[in-house]
Amino acid sequence: MARQLTGIGAVKRELARSLPPDCPPGAAVVLTLLDRHGEMRLSRLTEFMGVDISVTSRHVTHIADRGWIERETDPGDGRCRILRLTPAGRALLAEIGARCTASLERALPDWSPQDIDVLNTLLARLRSSF
Repeated sequence: MARQLTGIGAVKRELARSLPPDCPPGAAVVLTLLDRHGEMRLSRLTEFMGVDISVTSRHVTHIADRGWIERETDPGDGRCRILRLTPAGRALLAEIGARCTASLERALPDWSPQDIDVLNTLLARLRSSF
């Protein structure tokens, strides 16, 4: 099983190659988390990512500089910022989704829809176990 899990890392690296040139994998993770969980503070985003806050901050600066997210003062605490996706960020996520789907379709041409459903189910089950 450990060998197969190591193989998942190779799949992730291959999918990362399909990202737009100015969107590194960490930036894509930030965009995906904001899309999935909605607006949030940097500290909460850092918890979701499981990395040091300095790493999250670098990713946030990168994507904010490109207009994919906006940072707004938190009305509950003026020292903090709330991060949220912009329309450009949502458009980029759609592009990323299309690129990843195309990569998977090229890699799995002989997989049946049932095979893909089984894999999705098992991966979700594995993820929920942690």
